[in-house]
Amino acid sequence: MKQQGMLFAFLFFISIIASSQKSKGKTPDATKDKQDIIASLNSKYDYYKERAMKIWDYAEVGFKEEKSTALLQQTLKENGFTIQPGVAEMPTAFVASYGSGSPVIGILAEFDALPGMSQQAVPEKKTIEGKNAGQACGHHLFGVASVAAGIEIKKLIEQKKLSGTIRVYGCPAEEGGSGKVYMVRTGLFSDVDIVIHWHPDEHNAVTMTSALANTSAKFRFRGKAAHASMAPEKGRSALDAVEAMDNMVNMMREHVPQETRIHYIITNGGKAPNIVPDFAEVYYYVRHPQKDVVLNIFDRVVKAAQGAALGTETEMEYEVIGGSHDLLLNKTLADAMQKNQKNLEMVGGVSYTPDEIEFGKKLQSTFNFSYPVIGSASEVKPLKTIAGGGQGSTDVGDVSYVVPTVGLEAATWIPGTPAHSWQAVACGGTDIGIKGMMVAAKTMTLTAFDLFTTPTLISNAKEEFKKNKGDYQYKALLGDRKPALNYRD
Repeated sequence: MKQQGMLFAFLFFISIIASSQKSKGKTPDATKDKQDIIASLNSKYDYYKERAMKIWDYAEVGFKEEKSTALLQQTLKENGFTIQPGVAEMPTAFVASYGSGSPVIGILAEFDALPGMSQQAVPEKKTIEGKNAGQACGHHLFGVASVAAGIEIKKLIEQKKLSGTIRVYGCPAEEGGSGKVYMVRTGLFSDVDIVIHWHPDEHNAVTMTSALANTSAKFRFRGKAAHASMAPEKGRSALDAVEAMDNMVNMMREHVPQETRIHYIITNGGKAPNIVPDFAEVYYYVRHPQKDVVLNIFDRVVKAAQGAALGTETEMEYEVIGGSHDLLLNKTLADAMQKNQKNLEMVGGVSYTPDEIEFGKKLQSTFNFSYPVIGSASEVKPLKTIAGGGQGSTDVGDVSYVVPTVGLEAATWIPGTPAHSWQAVACGGTDIGIKGMMVAAKTMTLTAFDLFTTPTLISNAKEEFKKNKGDYQYKALLGDRKPALNYRD
């Protein structure tokens, strides 16, 4: 009897092990799921290329992206998303959602072009007749890659492999219009657990470089018109006021922190030399790694404008156009996107065909500076925190102060290509750009997959977010103004 009992116990123990192993066999294989995701996106290459090329061709500037947003919204709607258009008082903004419950993962999508950047998809400077704007920052790729990632996650939720909510945020006017700031201010991210984003670039890397906080404004001066030769004493030149302001600000450069960036353009300097201009306008950007310093320096720029008006006997008013925070980094999420979950490293970089290499060499021959080798686009940069921050600004910074955020750069341009250049537009109109776009789409999808399947990743990221944010209470740098829908006019 005792032997029978021992035998029964042994058999029971074996059955438990077998059952456990069988159960483990049913556990989703993350590596296989990720390989399936990559294969699925590879099969959709032409589908997403077509959409990106349409938006490249539309080249619509901030808050005017009617065709671009319509195409992205239609693509998401056709793939089962519910669309909320015109959010945060911005006609081209939208939120697309699928699923229900937690976690809620958001993916940012941009699509605005830059004025004055018309360029054909060729390796020499050649504008497109009848067009002014161009996708010099690759936002046509940005928006489509984010939509692609959202659709892949939606399919996994639909197949019951994941549970929760995926959202794609259609974010207009990143280039100076601060579209995401209004979305943050409206509370559209209040229930989001994690936000994922990316940006076109010359290399492949997870973002561990902050951005410069930024405030921008248009300063408008009004004087008195007069004949510039017959009665100049009767006029008060608004252009003189602009030039006086610019001179004072340029002298101020010696007396601001060295990390500061101040730049401007005269958007209206009068209409004819023989008329004393009664109206002139100058458009300013002020940047610094710290948001408080930006506000302090901007106040000094305002004082320069006031002094210029006083000295020229003109009247001055200014309109804040945009403002964005620095980027609050999250190493927990960056580690997951880069290597801990082997997402960007699994996807890898970009490989070029012989024709694309020849295109790249011709493009690089137009540079007047040193540049990396073309083959570096196939590499993934090691994860590294860069102290001091980058030199650009982004309204993703405001999102990063209300929800943990993670992003990457993908090689959509030939190495060495600067953003906001005709060379960037040219690359973005070819498969050079599309290949980088798909690197971003895959990496974001794999990262989102981990967030849906690893609750501790979200909780750890939130703990780091709270620590890094500290006691700071978010407040938009552009105040309570409404979206500057006509800032590109």
